[in-house]
Amino acid sequence: MATPEFIRRLRETAGHQLLWLPGVSAIVFDAEGRVLLGKRKDTGRWSVIGGIPEPGEQPARTAVREVLEETGVHCVPERVVLVQALDPFTYPNGDTCQFMDVTLRCRAVGGEARVNDDESLDVRWFAIDALPELEEFALTRIKQALDSGPTWFDPTTGP
Repeated sequence: MATPEFIRRLRETAGHQLLWLPGVSAIVFDAEGRVLLGKRKDTGRWSVIGGIPEPGEQPARTAVREVLEETGVHCVPERVVLVQALDPFTYPNGDTCQFMDVTLRCRAVGGEARVNDDESLDVRWFAIDALPELEEFALTRIKQALDSGPTWFDPTTGP
């Protein structure tokens, strides 16, 4: 994911220290029940679509924007499926971030799946029983989006 300008400005004064950031993941299904995935340029791996909200941007709007920017697909968010604080991550340049991810189940309503930015190597629809190799992050989110149960969150409370 490209680093948003507001984070580059923060890094000018924060250096490499840990930044607590919002993140949004969009699990997009088409009318056939297939899931939309992008092959990330930075890792070469397939994953769900996602990104960082702009300051003041609502998570649902972020999902719609990121899906369109990365894949050319128009979508409508349907529900929150997961809220999770991720483990801190250090990028190759030394920047450290920890994301609070909000995952939304979305329905495709138009457009055509294609590489639509410089962050992706490939974009495709996959049948649930024919998913490519995915990291646990993506598999967990797809599984939760398929479940019609309540939003998942870590129920751990305090010390």
